[in-house]
Amino acid sequence: MADFHQNGVVATLHNLRERSLHRVERELTSFSATRPITLILPSLFSELEAEALDNIVNHLTEVPYISNIIIGLDQADEEQYRYALKYFSRLPQQHAVLWNDGPRMKAVHNRLGDAALAPEEPGKGRNVWYCIGYVLGARNSSVVALHDCDIVTYSREMLARLVYPVTNPAFPYVFSKGYYPRIADGSLNGRVTRLLVTPLLLSLEKTIGHQPYIDYLKAFRYPLAGEFAMRTHILPDIRIPWDWGLEIGVLSELWRNYSNTAICQVDIADAYDHKHQPLSPEDAQKGLSRMSTDICKAVFRKLATDGVTFSQETLRTVKAAYFRNALDLVEVYHNDARMNGLSTDRHKEEQAVELFASNLIEAGNSFLETPDATPLMPRWNRVLSALPDILDEMQAAVAADMAEYG
Repeated sequence: MADFHQNGVVATLHNLRERSLHRVERELTSFSATRPITLILPSLFSELEAEALDNIVNHLTEVPYISNIIIGLDQADEEQYRYALKYFSRLPQQHAVLWNDGPRMKAVHNRLGDAALAPEEPGKGRNVWYCIGYVLGARNSSVVALHDCDIVTYSREMLARLVYPVTNPAFPYVFSKGYYPRIADGSLNGRVTRLLVTPLLLSLEKTIGHQPYIDYLKAFRYPLAGEFAMRTHILPDIRIPWDWGLEIGVLSELWRNYSNTAICQVDIADAYDHKHQPLSPEDAQKGLSRMSTDICKAVFRKLATDGVTFSQETLRTVKAAYFRNALDLVEVYHNDARMNGLSTDRHKEEQAVELFASNLIEAGNSFLETPDATPLMPRWNRVLSALPDILDEMQAAVAADMAEYG
């Protein structure tokens, strides 16, 4: 049986490795008879040309308990969309490919724009938002899982562990967040979590005092994991960011809407590796540089909604505390890596800390200068109130695309 541990904020469900995958999948197949499961795969076309997604799709062809797979396809022209339809045709599950750059989906987007409800910028967040809308319009799932398409070490066991807590009817959870060790090729990865999020939360706590929201985020072993599953009924009422703050934003929405007892994190892999983003110190709009800024903004915004007041003096203090905490952790992570036969590059780790510290201030200044700015996309409940037939229009658009180009 899985080992359960309560950390005081969210439940941590440890691995299912003591049970055979066959047995877990047999249970999930039974559960899915009354709780149908949909998987969302937000993808760039370029990922269809990589080995990681090919391996993911091959594993998914053997998963017996998934009823529907929704692929959100970005940055694809007509020829590439045709290729995508053929590429995913090996999936035995019912599936749909949303051509987000196609004329029909653009017409849906423009109609939303006319009502001031369209997501402003392209990216993973917008892709996921449209996939959620499609799932709600299909009205045929009780559980929705999501994971990235660049997981090099993917296995179907990861998916089974991820969806089990929210699919088992004996469990109270409405949301499950994946976590895993960030180790690959003999080195310690996960720089943004280790060197930004962890010391940032420690520094905020030291500067602004105890905050339950900070305790909540600190409870997640890997808050930036892109793998999570949830009960479908929570989807219409959550607002998610379109930027790199997606994962933090989803956790913030769960914090706002649900008791901690309904939220869990689950160990989904012994090893995990994916496409690594460059640090990109030369371009603040790319890579980990953009990601770090967006994450800081997301945290500042959420704390502000809880009544925390930020000022230039607060930001300077947070930055000073962050820099000291992060440099201390560089040493801790280096020693931890050595004890486990791994490696870290102290020079590159400190370069990342310096960049993140600078971006922390930039994010804070942006928040103070434009307090009304928000990258949050509308709740689907609001969209449906304004445009009651938009989900049917989206369903028709996707079906027509697949019929015409498939």
